Amino acid sequence: MRLFLFILPLLTATCTLRSEMPVDTGIVTSAPKSHTEDLEIPAYGEDEDIVRHIGYTASYNHTTLCPYWVAWELTAAEVEGACEGKYSFSRDPDVSDPKATREDYRNTGWDKGHMAPRADMKWSEQALEESYYFTNICPQSHTMNSSAWRKIEELTRRVATRYGAVSVVCGPIYTDHTHGNIGQGVQVPDLFFKALAVESSEGMQTVAFIVENGNQTLSPKRYSISVDSVESIIGRDLFPSLPEEVESTVNWNIWNY
Repeated sequence: MRLFLFILPLLTATCTLRSEMPVDTGIVTSAPKSHTEDLEIPAYGEDEDIVRHIGYTASYNHTTLCPYWVAWELTAAEVEGACEGKYSFSRDPDVSDPKATREDYRNTGWDKGHMAPRADMKWSEQALEESYYFTNICPQSHTMNSSAWRKIEELTRRVATRYGAVSVVCGPIYTDHTHGNIGQGVQVPDLFFKALAVESSEGMQTVAFIVENGNQTLSPKRYSISVDSVESIIGRDLFPSLPEEVESTVNWNIWNY
């Protein structure tokens, strides 16, 4: 669970700031590890640049100039957040160069696609502002971003409301590098994944989605897949603290909200 759980009772349907706390940033120096305290944090290696913001944690890839992954926990109270601040996309001050800029995306035809969506961060002006850092952004097809990906984001918020909280990790997938680069070397992903985990009355449940970075408009179920299947594609354990049997099956009744 996220470090800031102790102040969740303070969250209301109005815009509420969490208490500011120190963040862990910089190059990870440990070997690949598992996490049990923060369910949403996947396994990561010593070469990854991990940055923790108030609303999400990300691992930034200085080669693709996109995140390897972005992870967060979304609670039912946070879904009710009402912040509506206007923010510009910006370079993350806690991530070293090289990193993406607004100029990289200008006139490219690609959306600046949020991994952790702004609608999940409306419980705090700080969280909302930090969701516009390029550590949380990838080039996305406008159709996919505004349709299939948006529907998965909306499903995630419904699940958080239904079960009280959902752990989320998502990110880009590169296969054939079909779309090339934009700007000064931002690599456009071929696919995107998102994985969810909730505690239900039937125990821990997981589901994942893989969406092509193109004209994707279908419902979330059409893109659903087991977490275990996504892990085999990206070569990373997304929920290290969960047993294999939880990650290898999908009970769609849990997610049909």
